[in-house]
Amino acid sequence: MYYIGIDLGTSAVKLLLVDETGNILNSISKEYPLYFPKPGWSQQDPEDWKKAVKEGLKELLKGYDPKKVRAIGAGGQMHGLVILDEQDEVIRPAILWNDGRTDKEMVYLNEVIGVEKLSQYTANMAFAGFTAPKILWVKNNEPENFKKIARIMLPKDYINYRLTGVFAGDYSDASGTLLLDVKNKKWSDEMLAICGINRSQLPDLYESYEVIGTVKKEIAEELGLSQDVKVVAGAGDNAAAAIGTATVHDNSCNISLGTSGTLFISCDEFKDNENKAIHNFAHANGKYHLMACILSAASCNKWFAEEILKDGDYEAIQSKIDDEMLGRNNVYFLPYLMGERSPINDTDARSLFIGMSMDTSKEDMYLAVLEGVAYAIRDCFEELKAAGINITTSNICGGGSRSKLWCRIIANVLNIELLIPASEEGPGYGGAMLGMCADGLYESVEACADSLFKVKGHIEADEKIAKRYEERYQKYAKIYPSVKQLYKELKNDD
Repeated sequence: MYYIGIDLGTSAVKLLLVDETGNILNSISKEYPLYFPKPGWSQQDPEDWKKAVKEGLKELLKGYDPKKVRAIGAGGQMHGLVILDEQDEVIRPAILWNDGRTDKEMVYLNEVIGVEKLSQYTANMAFAGFTAPKILWVKNNEPENFKKIARIMLPKDYINYRLTGVFAGDYSDASGTLLLDVKNKKWSDEMLAICGINRSQLPDLYESYEVIGTVKKEIAEELGLSQDVKVVAGAGDNAAAAIGTATVHDNSCNISLGTSGTLFISCDEFKDNENKAIHNFAHANGKYHLMACILSAASCNKWFAEEILKDGDYEAIQSKIDDEMLGRNNVYFLPYLMGERSPINDTDARSLFIGMSMDTSKEDMYLAVLEGVAYAIRDCFEELKAAGINITTSNICGGGSRSKLWCRIIANVLNIELLIPASEEGPGYGGAMLGMCADGLYESVEACADSLFKVKGHIEADEKIAKRYEERYQKYAKIYPSVKQLYKELKNDD
């Protein structure tokens, strides 16, 4: 028996073919364009996703019997606004999670509607990247497109819709729309009214492991699949990654170093969190989670190495950085390439280097980039501690986690132990695991995760390095408050 996991990322889709024992038999990655039509804007064409998934599925199944595929599960980039008209055509490019155009709408929601009311309606405050501010932006700036809207969906739900013809979503992904009453797991009538939309424009919601339908006949025939291949509701990428890393038990933690960076805490019960810089979402195991998110993580590494240094050989660059340099760098970097979400919620914030001198080397600057991301994660870590969450150990996944150096930096900046999963395929593997649960291989998501998750190594904080980083972090923490007002002035110069 085979199970397919789909990880619909920001730069590419990755597909996994997994057998019933959890072994990854094959993996395929297909890239697609990312568009930045204006500073701070980020868009993609959903048709590019569909094409990449279709071509990827064909390649994934080469050399394997497609009739053995039992279920498909997807994890996907969250918050993206995909809107379709009555003819099921995409109305405009999808506005992505890291898009910052909705500053006015975010201010309206947080200050006019009010954070207290938003929290009552959804358990969260508004962030620019959430879906509801995007809907309001379309309403305010593209009224003709707004009038055409027949269906509103999230990126991975669009893929599921094209695979099955079923208009469906899941609670974990829907949590990031600011349209969901997270505690009670239902669409918020108040938020729908605020955004000027109706219930018929939104999908029916399922738990992530529940079956929403089967693959369309024409797609099954084209791929050679049987016509009873189940498609599960799937999950937002962070919740799917948490399944793939067995972050499914109360107070367990996962750090994801993908394009964005997240701190993810699994919770058995809904927690009425007072600190609204932390997201309060449903989990893919049917329970809940707290999450803090920074918008630029591995993307900072890629940007500095490839665009600035013009050198994609990450290992060669990192090999020149040794333990003696850790916690001693006088160069600091704010990783706000696309603004920032947690904990500052500032769409105007931008990256900067500070502390350079005539003897500053490119290694110092590169190290500052890695450290800046780690410090930003520490900012989130501090917010979670203030909310009563005590983290001493965490899993770590995502492309950035392949760097032993970066993992070592993060372990010491946070002063915790990091567990390195045997499989790096967090969201895709989690999607495949959700398919296994839907197919009856396991009685629960927790049982599946406990059975399949394996640790290949761990990194402990070094007392001396952690002490040095504690001193550096306290200095880093003063930088953003010192330049916050300047960001507003720089924006006004545009």
